[in-house]
Amino acid sequence: MNKIAQDIIQQVGTILLGKEQQVKLSLACLLARGHLLIEDLPGMGKTTLAQCLAKTLGLSYERVQFTSDLLPADILGASIFDANTNSFTFHSGPIFCQVLLADEINRTTPKTQSALLEAMEERQVSIDGKTRELPNPFFVIATQNPFSQAGTYPLPESQLDRFLMRISLGYPSNASERMLYQGLDPREKLSSVQPVTDLQTLEAMQKEVKDIQATSQLLDYLQRLVDTTRFDENFTYGLSPRGAMGLLNAAKAWAFIEGRSHLVPDDIQVVLPAVVGHRVHGLNSGVEASAALKSDNEHSYLVKYLLQQVDVLDR
Repeated sequence: MNKIAQDIIQQVGTILLGKEQQVKLSLACLLARGHLLIEDLPGMGKTTLAQCLAKTLGLSYERVQFTSDLLPADILGASIFDANTNSFTFHSGPIFCQVLLADEINRTTPKTQSALLEAMEERQVSIDGKTRELPNPFFVIATQNPFSQAGTYPLPESQLDRFLMRISLGYPSNASERMLYQGLDPREKLSSVQPVTDLQTLEAMQKEVKDIQATSQLLDYLQRLVDTTRFDENFTYGLSPRGAMGLLNAAKAWAFIEGRSHLVPDDIQVVLPAVVGHRVHGLNSGVEASAALKSDNEHSYLVKYLLQQVDVLDR
């Protein structure tokens, strides 16, 4: 495993106990220059993960609690008239940070949800006819509650597609939860978390991810996976070109974390559920089920079906 990536994962793992796979996926999402959606029940550690990851990487961090009365200006900022200068002065919103936690994003209205679309895709916001660049890196970690809970607004497909990955933390292991019962709350250590890397190193890691090599045979496998989502009768529609590129970039980030300079099929397979699950739909409207459910539901069925149908080698 890459030494710096290992240090990051280990430190976050001291706060978020027993969730190494989810932490690795979160880091891969950032290294691939994507955004992360975490869907789970309240109180599962979603906010803790976002805050600890930002501290470990030494990045500026802002948290916005999304509610039904939140307005786009509450996120982006607004121009306010200054009587002393007889002019408007722009006051930036919390979006001007390197790690933005959009907490419970599906509890706000679609109008406010859409305020993030340009920021997440273009790394900029347009306000009052002027374009303002966002910091680099710009990483959105959004959390959402399962739609079975009251007061939620489903994210439209255009919003979901802006997230490179969607993951679920799930319940803690018995050993991890016993530590909580015994008063050993790892969140109390958040204030003492120190960065294990700097911005220059992080940018260099992101550049190395882009340079990860993929053979023609590996790209053939990737294309067969993508084509299956588009043309197999079990899918109503499949991956867009942006989704396909996202799968490739996420796989490269995973390979980098594992310490390899080239892709292997396992890299694609391990990130595929997080990248593809929220982008594809089956003939049954219930296929797009909650990622928080760990049973063999229709959501996991689509991913399993995809991996079973497509051989690594073209036959």
